[in-house]
Amino acid sequence: MKSPYAYIAIEGNIGAGKTTFATWLAEAVGGELMLEQFQENPFLEKFYADPERFALSVELAFVSDRYRQLRERLGARNLFRQLLIADYSFVKSLIFAKANLPAEEFKLFQTMFKLMDAQLAKPEVVAILDPDAAKIRKQIEQRGRSYEQNMPQEYLDKIAYHYQRHYRYARGSRVLWIDTSDLDFVKRPADAERLASIVLAPRKPGVYELKA
Repeated sequence: MKSPYAYIAIEGNIGAGKTTFATWLAEAVGGELMLEQFQENPFLEKFYADPERFALSVELAFVSDRYRQLRERLGARNLFRQLLIADYSFVKSLIFAKANLPAEEFKLFQTMFKLMDAQLAKPEVVAILDPDAAKIRKQIEQRGRSYEQNMPQEYLDKIAYHYQRHYRYARGSRVLWIDTSDLDFVKRPADAERLASIVLAPRKPGVYELKA
């Protein structure tokens, strides 16, 4: 399996299966894998317990860590031209900040984000895994992170809305909205292969709605 692209980001809502599929795809195409270091964010569990108090702290911690990681990894990739598969894109920080921060704090965050974003290479493909709500809930339960188990459906819906709002008119890269409701990457390898064939298909930049 070969990729016509050098930098692919796997995106989607909480529990969409990003890390599982990104890990599989990187191995399948012989690419370098970059995973988000969410466990290093000291505010994440506190945010789920008290969102209003810790929203700004959790988003600042995420954006700074993502920026550092991308600067380090993309710089090395540009030197050696490795294929890079990531389980997030930098714009994820903006999407979650828009969902979680009050307007004045978001304006400040957005200014800082734009300065950082201008210094980073953009993915050639952003593959947004978009399973239905029932599948997302099931996958959140299966991975067993205690602080996620009581997450309100309203919050997941809000995150989905902001993904749709941001990427609806995205320009410059290939944005693939992929309905993955019927797929099981773990139990059925053929499902992962089918999804990979969609992600790796040569396309012109634009927004695509696809069914796996």
